[in-house]
Amino acid sequence: MANETVTITDNSTGKSIDLPIKSGTHGPRVIDIAKLQSELGMFTFDPGFMSTAACESGITFIDGDKGVLLYRGYPIEQLAEHSDFMETCYLLWYGRLPTADEKQKFDGIISHHTMVHEGLHNFYNGFRRDAHPMAITVGVVGALSAFYHDSLDIWNDRHREISAHRLIAKMPTIAAGAYRFSRGEPFAYPKNKLKYAENFLHMMFSFPTEEYQVNKVAAEALDLIFLLHADHEQNASTATVRLAGSSQANPFACMSAGVGALWGPAHGGANEAVIKMLQHIGDVKHVDKAVERAKDKNDTFRLMGFGHRVYKNYDPRAKIIRKACMDVLKELKVSDPLFDIAMKLEEIALKDPYFIEKKLYPNVDFYSGIILRAIGIPTSMFTVIFVIGRTIGWISQWNEMMTEKNLKIGRPRQLYTGPAIRDYEPVEKRK
Repeated sequence: MANETVTITDNSTGKSIDLPIKSGTHGPRVIDIAKLQSELGMFTFDPGFMSTAACESGITFIDGDKGVLLYRGYPIEQLAEHSDFMETCYLLWYGRLPTADEKQKFDGIISHHTMVHEGLHNFYNGFRRDAHPMAITVGVVGALSAFYHDSLDIWNDRHREISAHRLIAKMPTIAAGAYRFSRGEPFAYPKNKLKYAENFLHMMFSFPTEEYQVNKVAAEALDLIFLLHADHEQNASTATVRLAGSSQANPFACMSAGVGALWGPAHGGANEAVIKMLQHIGDVKHVDKAVERAKDKNDTFRLMGFGHRVYKNYDPRAKIIRKACMDVLKELKVSDPLFDIAMKLEEIALKDPYFIEKKLYPNVDFYSGIILRAIGIPTSMFTVIFVIGRTIGWISQWNEMMTEKNLKIGRPRQLYTGPAIRDYEPVEKRK
């Protein structure tokens, strides 16, 4: 396999070049096309980058056909069973699992970075009360560089680490602040004695007038959601963070760009779309009709939360989070007709030949949306929850890119199909 190449020939000129083939630890081999333009004067055309490896990375691996997801080589199933979100953050950033002492120290660092600058609270007042929490999050995350500009040397290892710690720690505080502001409620300060997910629930739902008791089952389910969403290879938001970072922008600006990309309903808004779909169906008695509509190619109705662009098999995260979903519903004893609709849809999808043949299994968004609703988190906050979990993936991918020896600014090419060259005509001569 060493020195393997593929020959590309331009039939119009007869010129050929040999392009090297590279192999990674896992996954398909890739053709190195770096010399395609310089030697043949050509670019590749790949809308959506479906066949293009935009970078070399050692963080996350996905095999969509087999339903495999690895963080730094560790199967997601093992991490979900034995680890927690904080340990997973350490793994993604540092590349290895921590010792007991390292884990304790890391937990302490994150806990003591959770507070935000008081001036940042004033920043929220510039938004309308009815602003979407994601709109607020995009702005506030971008503004962090104005408050924490003491560690913005992107070429300094320690500065990048400090920025990572701050982002991981402060994102739940920022997210909870967006929610509290939209409701006209006082901001709740974080508590260092609470674990990561517990602290977020405290900042979301506690009041200074009374004691708030965090539900352990809800906190554990939320921690699992963060862990399962921590990274997912070169998706749209991660690619956006990398592209922004390639311009040597500061990490907070890059994270803000990632938040904006995640906001799209085709990406991070999927679990919100699940709840809206369930609300649209309205009643269990309408589920069969909804399924038939989903099977009809001429009907625009779609079942959200089923199937995945990458996973052509069962989403490995869905298998894990399903149990947590059932535990939360049992623990909280929530009576909600939407949950009955969801369970009926799940039952049909797992048995119906149409869904099985097309591999339209319930995905992670299907179950996470149900969990978040059961916990009491409003639909408008669902994508913000995704931001909290994905922050470690974004900043780890950004850090990996910044350590490359030959970092280049991203500059995708295009296939131009506009008008040919034409001469300008004065307005009085135009017809």
